[in-house]
Amino acid sequence: MSRTNSTHMTGTPHSAFHTPHLPLSRRELLRRSGTGLGMLGLAGLLADESSAATANPMAPRAQHFPAKAKHVIHLFMNGGPSHVDTFDPKPMLTKYHGQPLPKSLATERKTGAAFGSPFNFKKYGQSGIEVSELFAHTAESIDDICVVRSCHADVPNHEPSLMLMNCGDSRLPRPCMGSWLTYGMGTENQNLPGFIAMCPGGYPTKGAENWRSAFLPGAYQGTYIDSQHTAIDRLIQNIKNDAVTPAGQRNQLDLLQQLNRRQLEQTGADPALEARIHSFELAYRMQMEASDAFDISNEPQYIREMYGEGTQARQILIARRLVERGVRYVQLWHGAGQPWDNHDELEKGHRRLAKECDQAIGALLKDLKQRGLLESTLIIWGGEFGRTPTVELAASNNGGKVNGRDHNHYGFTTWIAGGGVKGGTVYGATDDFGFQAVENRVHIHDLHATLLHLLGFDHLKLTYRHAGRDFRLTDVHGHVVHDLIA
Repeated sequence: MSRTNSTHMTGTPHSAFHTPHLPLSRRELLRRSGTGLGMLGLAGLLADESSAATANPMAPRAQHFPAKAKHVIHLFMNGGPSHVDTFDPKPMLTKYHGQPLPKSLATERKTGAAFGSPFNFKKYGQSGIEVSELFAHTAESIDDICVVRSCHADVPNHEPSLMLMNCGDSRLPRPCMGSWLTYGMGTENQNLPGFIAMCPGGYPTKGAENWRSAFLPGAYQGTYIDSQHTAIDRLIQNIKNDAVTPAGQRNQLDLLQQLNRRQLEQTGADPALEARIHSFELAYRMQMEASDAFDISNEPQYIREMYGEGTQARQILIARRLVERGVRYVQLWHGAGQPWDNHDELEKGHRRLAKECDQAIGALLKDLKQRGLLESTLIIWGGEFGRTPTVELAASNNGGKVNGRDHNHYGFTTWIAGGGVKGGTVYGATDDFGFQAVENRVHIHDLHATLLHLLGFDHLKLTYRHAGRDFRLTDVHGHVVHDLIA
C-alpha cells in the first residue's frame, strides 16, 4: 500500500512459522511447502498487509505538501436539495413559470412546465453573491464561501449518487472520503475516533456504506453516532462500564489485547483482528474524552443560543467541539431517509428543513472564524444531486400534487468554505433555467480531487494497493479545480 509513491513493508513475525498447536491453514501450508523463492515473494506480499499490526494506524502523518486545511466538516443534505431554490437563482425560470421550457432533459420521472422558485433571493456581503431567503444566516458569511454552481453526477438515483459523492464510485464497494483522509493523515487525538458520522434517527439510504472503509483497514471506517439522543450513554453506546473499576477494566483490556496480538503473531495478518484491537483501545480511551466532547452543556449559554435549538443545531455545535479536539473528519447528515427529497410540497418541505439547520450553519462559520479554526477546517455543504427546474407530474410519487421537483444530476450546487478556499466567489454555472451545468463543469471526481488538494494531498498519489492494483478516491478520473483555491 502507498500513501505517497513509496511502499511500506515489515517482515513476517518469525513465530508465525512455528505454530504446531494450531490447525494448518492454507497460508501456513504455502509458507511451509513453497520453494524458497516462492516463499520470499509470498512474504513480500503478506508483509504489506501486516504492517498495521506493528504501528498505530491512526498516528498523525504528514500530507504530500503543506496545506491550510487539517479537518473536514461535511454538512450532508440528504436527498438532494434544490439548487434553484437555495444558491443558484434563476430569474428566467420565474419568467417561464407554468410554461414549457425551450429545452428540457430526460428526467427520472415525468415532469412538466417550468416551476419558478417560491423563495426570494438577495445579495450578501462584499461579493454580492445571491442566496435564497432559506439560508439567510449562512449567507452572512458568504464572503468566506465558494459556491460551486456547476457540479454534476452520473445518474438521478439516490443510491448510486450517494456512493459517488461519498465514496467516489457509484457501483462498487469503495472507501469513503473520510476513510481516505484518515488513512492519509491519521488523527490528532488518539482518544477520539478520527472519523465520525452523525445521522439522527437511524441510518440513511445505503446505511453504513456511506462511511465505510471497504478494503482499507477497518480502523479508518467512520464511527456512527445517532445524534437524536442527548444523554451521553444513549448517544454513545457502552460509553460507561458500571460493572468494573477503571483499573480493572484496564487489566481486562491488557489481557485481551495480549491474546489478540499473540493470535496475530501466530496466524499472520488479519485486517479484521487488527481493526478490533484498535477499536478496543479506542473505546477504552474514549470513555472520558467523548463524554466531554459530546456534552454541549459545557458551552456558554450565548454560544448555544447562537447555534439555536434542535437536533441539527446540537450536532453542528458538537462538530465544532470535535474538530477543536483534533477529530479529522466529521460528517453531519440532515436526518435518515431522504428529508430533502421534496417531490411534492417543496416550498413547505424546504422551508422547514432550512429552518432546522441554517442558523446553526451560519453560527458554525462565524464560531470557527472567531476561534481561528476556519483556516484549518474545510466545510462542505450539499447533497447527492440537485432538483429539476420543472415541476414533477408523477402522481404515484407525489399524490397528484404538482408542487415539487424530481432528481437532477445534470447540474447542482455544492459550496465549500474554510481552509484554503477562495471565499466570496461563484464558480461555474448552470443554464438559464438551472437544468444542466454548462460553464466550468465540475464532476464529483473533480470535486474530490480539489478537496484532497486543499487538504495537502495529490489525489493521484493517495493510493492503496488492493486486488493487484492501486486504488484511489478518484479512481482513474478527476482534475483539481485550482480556481476554487485561494
